[in-house]
Amino acid sequence: MNTRILVMLSLLVGMGAVLHAVLPPFFFGMRPDMMLTMMFLGIILFPKLQYVLLLSAATGLISALTTTVPGGQIANLIDKPVTAVTFFALYLSLKKVLKNGAAPILTAVGTLISGGVFLGSVLFILGMMEASFGAMFLTVVVPTAVINTMAMVVIYPVAQTIMKRKSAAHSLSV
Repeated sequence: MNTRILVMLSLLVGMGAVLHAVLPPFFFGMRPDMMLTMMFLGIILFPKLQYVLLLSAATGLISALTTTVPGGQIANLIDKPVTAVTFFALYLSLKKVLKNGAAPILTAVGTLISGGVFLGSVLFILGMMEASFGAMFLTVVVPTAVINTMAMVVIYPVAQTIMKRKSAAHSLSV
C-alpha cells in the first residue's frame, strides 16, 4: 500500500469525523452521515479494493465510536463495509457511462444503500428502535442523501483539482 494514499485516506476519514460531529441530529438523535461522503470520495479517488476495505473499516469504526443512535455501533460496523463494496462495484461498472456526473449520482445512491443497511441493522437485526423503517428512511436517509449529494457536488471538483495539481507537481519533481 502506498503511504501517500493512506495518509490522504486518513485525512478524508478525519474530515468526515469532524463533519459528522458538528452536524446536529434532526430525527430521533440521528444525524446526517458526512463520513459517507468522505468515504465515497476516497473510493472514487483511489479505486482499489484494498483501499476500499481499509477505508470502510476505518470509517465504520469511527462512525461506531461517534454514533448517538442506540445500537448504532454494531449497525455502523455492518453498514460501512457493505456500502463501500457496493459503492465500489457500482463505481467501477458505471464510471464510463456517467463520466463526470458519477460522483454526485453515486453518492446519492450510496447514501440510500447505506441508510437502508444501517436502518435494517438497527431495526430488524438489533430491534433497537420504535420507529418504522419507512418513516426513518424518509425522515433521515433521504435528507441525508440530499445533503451528501450537495456536499459531493462541491467537494469532488475541488478534490479533482488538487489531485491533478499533485500529479503535475509529482511528475515535475521526479
